[in-house]
Amino acid sequence: MSDHSGSLTQLALQKFKGNFWGVLSFWLIVAIGVISIFAYVLAPDNSQNANQMHLSIHSKPPGFKVTMLRIPSELQQQSNGFTRLFFGKQNLDTEIPISKYFIENNQMTYTEYASDGLEGVEKKIDLSSFPNQDYKSNIEEVSFLLGTDKYGRDLLSRILVGSRISFFIGFIAVLISLVIGVSLGSIAGYYGGKIDAFIMWIINVTWSIPTLLLVIAITLALGKGFWQVFIAVGLTMWVEVARVVRGQIISVKQMQYVTAARALGYNDYRIISKHILPNIMAPVIVISAANFAAAILIESGLSFLGIGAQPPMASWGAMIKDHYNYIILGKPYLALIPGLCIMILVMAFMLVGNALRDALDVKT
Repeated sequence: MSDHSGSLTQLALQKFKGNFWGVLSFWLIVAIGVISIFAYVLAPDNSQNANQMHLSIHSKPPGFKVTMLRIPSELQQQSNGFTRLFFGKQNLDTEIPISKYFIENNQMTYTEYASDGLEGVEKKIDLSSFPNQDYKSNIEEVSFLLGTDKYGRDLLSRILVGSRISFFIGFIAVLISLVIGVSLGSIAGYYGGKIDAFIMWIINVTWSIPTLLLVIAITLALGKGFWQVFIAVGLTMWVEVARVVRGQIISVKQMQYVTAARALGYNDYRIISKHILPNIMAPVIVISAANFAAAILIESGLSFLGIGAQPPMASWGAMIKDHYNYIILGKPYLALIPGLCIMILVMAFMLVGNALRDALDVKT
């Protein structure tokens, strides 16, 4: 039996490997997952939430460069290396975009950057403000590969850090939906009768409520925040899983291997978890892949409405919300870039789901 199961698994794996778009999408998802985990290592702006604002250089086009003066702070950072690696560093220094500077009488005179051909404000600072009066190491040319947003933050860094929410909400929401959906669907399908009728009533009531409306209600009940959105989305995606699991169990619970397990005296939990569920997981896996994409879209919609991840936390949906009006103001890339990221990630999950469906279909 194990050899047969192993051969079926190998056959499904070979069929999946033969699907070019499925394999490409799988590795794309893996790459985005790695980027989201190590976002602060890859982001040019590794401050917390990539939230370093420079209003004088707001809404600059991709490839924009500016000279940045960094004035060190006397305060000491409290975060350790692990915290900075995964949550960004606490940027206590003052960063000022400048257009020019010169040194005179142990003072630096600099002109703040001003756009549209205007002349910036001229200010002075003592060289003693820099450690060992080494001002040169605190002046560098900064390049913004994707430009800056309307608050003067690095758009590339915000995109990289924002990938965390869109990526991990899929995993957490699908995990919650699997735990609830598989549990309730198994109980309803295996026991039937009044238990099945009661669970189906809950499923039908939940199913009748529009998904986005239900997510908004749960989010408002739990409060606005990062984890609240994850839980709210997960609590609305279990219904389809439960219906599929229920239907699959009803179709297989009278089969011979289930009858044999009962005859051997196995309890219901073991029969369901060890004998039935492993044989019906193919459609559940396909639904889970589709739910990944659905969760990303729902979170993006919530962030667009302002009840998702709250500022200054980076989120692709919130970035579209902040910049959608720039589409008609001549700078559409501010909204199109995060929108394109959402589209690519959702499409990757959908293509993986289609590839899994084809690979796990015993009729092909």
